[in-house]
Amino acid sequence: MRTLTGVSPPFEFSPLSVVSFGSTVIAEGCDAASSVSWIHAWTVSHGVITQVREYSNTSLTVTRVGSVVAGRSAEIRASHCPSVWESKFSGRAGKSVPGLVLAI
Repeated sequence: MRTLTGVSPPFEFSPLSVVSFGSTVIAEGCDAASSVSWIHAWTVSHGVITQVREYSNTSLTVTRVGSVVAGRSAEIRASHCPSVWESKFSGRAGKSVPGLVLAI
């Protein structure tokens, strides 16, 4: 809140990692002191960002729950949800952070 109101110095979002798969793009980084980690995940459709998710001090795992075959979603199998990406910088601060799974 102190950053948003301008009381403290501005926070710089300098990505240390940017990956994409399908229509999902993920950028991850941390502050200079490695005390705050952040992840931005967005969905792009026809060159337009249609959805944005933002996480801070959170460990994120992205899994694929279905696949698209010839423009149609394939059947989702509950027993097989492979991880396609995992955050790397959330543990740098040496503290425990909550973990989330983002299903695409």
